Amino acid sequence: MADWQKITGGITAPRGYQAAGITAGLKPSGLPDLALIFSEVEAIAAGVFTTSQVKAACVEYCRQRLQAKHSARAILCNAGQANAATGSQGYLDTLESAMAVGQALNIPSESVLVASTGVIGQRIKMDALRNGIPKVVAALSETGSDAAAGAIITTDLVTKSIALETTISDRPVRIGGIAKGSGMIHPNMATMLAFVTCDAVVSPALWQQMLARAADKSFNSITVDGDTSTNDSLIALANGQSRTPAITEWGAEAEKLEAMLTAVCQHLAKAIARDGEGATCLIEVEVTGAHDEISARQIAKTIAGSSLVKSAIFGRDPNWGRIAAAAGRSGVPFEQENLQIKLGNFLMLENGQPLTFDRAAASAYLKKATAGAYLQEDTVLISVNVGNGHGVGKAWGCDLSYDYVRINAEYTT
Repeated sequence: MADWQKITGGITAPRGYQAAGITAGLKPSGLPDLALIFSEVEAIAAGVFTTSQVKAACVEYCRQRLQAKHSARAILCNAGQANAATGSQGYLDTLESAMAVGQALNIPSESVLVASTGVIGQRIKMDALRNGIPKVVAALSETGSDAAAGAIITTDLVTKSIALETTISDRPVRIGGIAKGSGMIHPNMATMLAFVTCDAVVSPALWQQMLARAADKSFNSITVDGDTSTNDSLIALANGQSRTPAITEWGAEAEKLEAMLTAVCQHLAKAIARDGEGATCLIEVEVTGAHDEISARQIAKTIAGSSLVKSAIFGRDPNWGRIAAAAGRSGVPFEQENLQIKLGNFLMLENGQPLTFDRAAASAYLKKATAGAYLQEDTVLISVNVGNGHGVGKAWGCDLSYDYVRINAEYTT
């Protein structure tokens, strides 16, 4: 059993946070497009960002801010324009955005982090943003998480939010999070943004380490289409308002906090994969028997990202050969005579030898996932064993449907 429980409230569930989401006129659709997350006190800040050589202005800005100062009080996110590949003016727009939020909140602009999402090559509509910032500040609320979650999405079909609570030193500690992402998802930290709030007291170095490890086990283990975005950002704040003793070194309390942080990130990551453009189900791949965890995750992510595997799942075709082929090209060495493949409860390959299985029943298992409850019974499980090693890893993806091509063929038209 997990040492925490799910609660309501999203990013405003932890103590000392407010959030808001409004329509500022950034999106042509007229839907909400400007979000703000605010900590009532200075919070320890950590971030993990895209490794793409083409980075959005907000990514460069946040990296510089977090290198100079390991704390923040606010995160501003605009949706509609990615402000990536926009040159020096794009960076100036990001600076102005932070300064405007700082002035409106009466805090230093250095305490404001910025994220953007939308079409690459388009600058932020600064007139709309300037007019929107006072409004989003005025809308800040301790119950504003849902509004913020709705204002950061683009092609997403659903918002993504979660909050968990545990006990540390006999006091409740909470972590909340929201995320967006549906296409261009293949993070190496797709268009993917995630914001996490926490009310624990934790040292900057430890918080950054926790976040990086949590990212590897969650956002860096999902794929929709194999494309990494220019704007990938995972930002986490910890403001200490739980009034628990400071966690400054590794131990039982740090382990508990990181486990809950990882659970929050994994929930959001799976929600992104399930919401993949045109997707009809979530795919979860678990690999065991690898030399180490990194190797296991690499095999799992290769299988989850295989266009042939994804297409077979969409076609409800239990074609395990595509799974074997993807595992074999993952770049991780293993002996093929040790390979085992299961689809749900159907064992298809054992010790490298094909087995007879009920193909109609296996196909029915795939069909059932498309009708299952969201993030509960809508998951296709692929289990792969490659040997006797201790490495275990998971990755998540989605099937590849006709609609993915339609959505992305018409993205800017």
